Amino acid sequence: MTNVTDRPRTADAPILPGSDWRLLLRLAPYARRSGKLFIISLVLLVPLAISNAVQPLIIGQAISKIRNEKTWDFVSNLSMLDGLNLLTWLLLATVVVRLILTAVQGYTSQRIGQQITADIRNDLFDRVTSLAVRFFDRTPVGKLITRLTNDVEALGDVFTTGAIGIVSDLFSILVTIYFMFRLQWQIALMLLVMLIPVGAVVIYFQHQYRQANYRSREELSLLNSMVQENIVGINVVQLFQREQYNAELFRTVRDRYIQEIDKTNFHDSAVSATLEWISLVAIAAVLWLGGLQVLDRTLDFGQLSAFILYAQQLFQPLRQFAEKFTAFQSGFTAVERINDILNEPIEIKDIDNAQSLHMTHLDSASQGEIRFEHVWFAYKDDDYVIRDLDFTIKPGEKIALVGPTGAGKSSIIRLLCRLYEPTKGRILIDGVDINNITQAELRRYLGVILQDGFLFAGDVRTNITLGETYTEAEILQAARSTNVDRFITQLPQGYDTQLRERGSNLSAGQKQLIAFARSIIRNPRILVLDEATASLDVGTEVLIQEALDLAIADRTAIIIAHRLSTIRNVDRIFVLKQGSLIESGSHDDLLAQGGLYASLYQLQMLGT
Repeated sequence: MTNVTDRPRTADAPILPGSDWRLLLRLAPYARRSGKLFIISLVLLVPLAISNAVQPLIIGQAISKIRNEKTWDFVSNLSMLDGLNLLTWLLLATVVVRLILTAVQGYTSQRIGQQITADIRNDLFDRVTSLAVRFFDRTPVGKLITRLTNDVEALGDVFTTGAIGIVSDLFSILVTIYFMFRLQWQIALMLLVMLIPVGAVVIYFQHQYRQANYRSREELSLLNSMVQENIVGINVVQLFQREQYNAELFRTVRDRYIQEIDKTNFHDSAVSATLEWISLVAIAAVLWLGGLQVLDRTLDFGQLSAFILYAQQLFQPLRQFAEKFTAFQSGFTAVERINDILNEPIEIKDIDNAQSLHMTHLDSASQGEIRFEHVWFAYKDDDYVIRDLDFTIKPGEKIALVGPTGAGKSSIIRLLCRLYEPTKGRILIDGVDINNITQAELRRYLGVILQDGFLFAGDVRTNITLGETYTEAEILQAARSTNVDRFITQLPQGYDTQLRERGSNLSAGQKQLIAFARSIIRNPRILVLDEATASLDVGTEVLIQEALDLAIADRTAIIIAHRLSTIRNVDRIFVLKQGSLIESGSHDDLLAQGGLYASLYQLQMLGT
């Protein structure tokens, strides 16, 4: 288990001037996909803001009518009762219009947010599954899950409650300011000036919120990584009594996460409290200045009432703006983190040039020759695990890779399958550089069976076909040829039996048998077995060995095995040490040479 207390604390979020808007531009293509809904939402802003802004005017006119002050011409010509009835109906109409428009805009905003969230999650998933294995070597699974779930949801909030909502609030503030200046410019100017310090305070606290939010999400990623690591390794955790120790590690990270969340809550609350206080000050200022003008008879009482409502109305969207801006800041943090994945370079790409020519060559030649030409490979910098490998495997030849742990046997398989790219040199199949073969076609040409046969949740049939189209006859033939049908027919629903995650309701041997059938059904020209029989019991291994003898009869085969007694009949044995090929020959030849292979074989014989 990883000791998380030794990990460095997360640095502050890299917030640069103008970077937020550059991040937003990355989302523009997703927004364009929902262009019609966006246009509808933006068009609704005008009647929504106007219907909201005229309400204080109507109320002010009603008060002026009651006090016999100056009112609109079409109201002043009516009697008191008729004038109040007309203003009441006008106010009711604006309320109904606002309610309807708010409902429509809220629905369209939610639709936009959900659509964008779904599109981003799809693209992010496609990107993650396209990245090279090297990326997953250095990236914790929990961090990826956090970005695919929590961060994408936060990004969706930018559109459901953030982007359109902020535009709506800004437009509402502008319309309110316009109507205030039309009514009385001195009080309107005073309220407008008060917005300047409010804006400065909001920007400051939001900047602090952004940094704390970035750190809290990093800590959340670490928490998720720890949960995932402990669940996957629960057997080790319980067998070695790591429960209490791991719980302490978890609490350490949890406490750091709570600290950062407390900071985000403080900055969020500080914005709300500041706006609440300043809004009360604004109303008091309106009452003071407006009261003086009422006493001087330069302002009607109805107009003063309208300004009091405008002061409240001016700061209400500002409060909503601050709340949405908080969601916006969370979204910006999410965009930064998601961009890290979307900008991650795809290390292993298919080359378009002459692709069809090479693929036709592979299909028509179908020989199975493998050639390594001076191949070097390092997982990190110049720490080479493969050193100047240069060999040729003839079509139909059976080769075994032997060597101590860390000799580079599995690395050779990963390079052959293009899970990694060679640092130097090249690999050819039937004379074609594997870089010029599409990954999909290359991996259909190669059948790889690993020591741990990974199974997906689903039925047995799907785990054999892995979503590709095969007839029932082909599935049954693959199962029979690998002797897997013997245990499948004994399952409760046969091929329709549902498997749990990782096939936990099957034994290790049964999972490996399905993995064999999965490879054989694709009829690969080259078969690779990486410790494929290491986890099998004697009875299952006999079944597999029978199937293997048939499967590799007319195929090129590469076999990695620690039990040297199982590879005595191969054509050649490659002996590796520290990434270099030091011996090559048949079982008898290598024993006669008395080298590393002979030593390993004698040690195993003594052990048995």
